[in-house]
Amino acid sequence: MLGNYVEGGAGLTPEHRAIAAFWDCNPFALKSDGHLLIGMKKISPGAHWIGIAGIACKQSKFSFSKSLEVYTMVSVGLTDSFISCWDEKFRSNRIRPETAIRSYIDPKWKPLLQTPPFPEYLSGHSCISATSSVILTHYFGDNYHYTDDVEEKYGLPSRKFTSFKAAAKEGAMSRYWGGIHFMDAIENGMTTGFGVGELVISKLKAKQS
Repeated sequence: MLGNYVEGGAGLTPEHRAIAAFWDCNPFALKSDGHLLIGMKKISPGAHWIGIAGIACKQSKFSFSKSLEVYTMVSVGLTDSFISCWDEKFRSNRIRPETAIRSYIDPKWKPLLQTPPFPEYLSGHSCISATSSVILTHYFGDNYHYTDDVEEKYGLPSRKFTSFKAAAKEGAMSRYWGGIHFMDAIENGMTTGFGVGELVISKLKAKQS
C-alpha cells in the first residue's frame, strides 16, 4: 500500500494539484514565514458542502421553506457522518502517510497539503462528501449540472460538475493526491458516507409517509 502511494504521489498532474487545492478546505491552515506561523483561515469541508447546497437551491429556484429543508438535511447528514468517521478514527488510531513515509522511506518527504492533527482512517472528507452527495441527489436528481464557486472568495477558481456524486468522488480523491490519506481510507470512507446518507434519507421518507 505504501509503495503504491509514493509512486502515485510522485506523478501528480497539474489537474491533480488543482483538485487537491480546491478541496483542501482547511480552516486551520498554517503558513511558515521566517519565525512566524500565520493562520490562513479557509472554509471547512462541511461548510463547503453547505455552500454547494446553497448553489443548488438557488439554481433550482427552491422556495425558502424547501431550501431550509435541504440545508437542514445536509446538516444532519454532515453531523452523523462526522460522528461515524471520528468514532472510527480514534478506534483504529492509524498514522498518516507523512509519518509512515518519513519513518520508513524518506525523512524529507512532504505532502502537498498540510497533514491534519488527528488519525488517518477513515477519510473525513470522503465520508461527508459521500453523505452530502446522497442527500443532495435525493432533492435535485442524479445528473445535476452545477458550477461550484464556493472557494472563489479564497482565491480558487470555480469547478464544474455533472452530479453531486462526481463532486464527492473528486473531493475524496483530493485527499490522496494531497498526500494526507491512504486509498483504503478514501474508499471505505466513501462507503461509510454513502451508507449514512442513505440512512438519513430513509428516515426522512419514513417521517414523510
